[in-house]
Amino acid sequence: MQAVLFLLNAVGSFFCTLFLLRFIMQALRVSFGGQIGGFVMALTDWAVKPLRRIVPGIGGFDWASLLPALLLQLLLSGAVVFLLRGNIEDSAGLAIALFALALRSLLRLTVYIFIGALILLAVLSWVNPYSPLAAPAHQLTRPLLDPIRRIVPLISGIDLSPLIAILLLQAVLMFL
Repeated sequence: MQAVLFLLNAVGSFFCTLFLLRFIMQALRVSFGGQIGGFVMALTDWAVKPLRRIVPGIGGFDWASLLPALLLQLLLSGAVVFLLRGNIEDSAGLAIALFALALRSLLRLTVYIFIGALILLAVLSWVNPYSPLAAPAHQLTRPLLDPIRRIVPLISGIDLSPLIAILLLQAVLMFL
């Protein structure tokens, strides 16, 4: 049973992360022209393109990219609860709990995406700042880092804003 749960969680979380990444990249106007953008588009088009006919983009956000992540997370949460609990008695309470669990999981995945992008940006700034991965990582993390950079100056040419952002995101994870 643990192997089944592990495989479901691994595959489901991978695709949820891709759908969330597509939503975030579009919301932050990150270019899809590079390798990461092409990878995300290739693996999520199968669900997003048909949903765009039904789910409109409202407020400048592509809700057709977020909806599959939410639905997939609901399915994952439901599968975990069903496999661990067996029979389900209170269906209304369970539906609310599953929806809350799915939203919490999506928020946690979003925080992990930003932490991963910050770590990638920091490592690339030391190793190869002109890597093709650096531009999307910079565009993705700029809304987090710009307010911190206004408060915390460079210290001997070293930017501590990614470290501070990671610490703040870790604190957000503690609340989630």
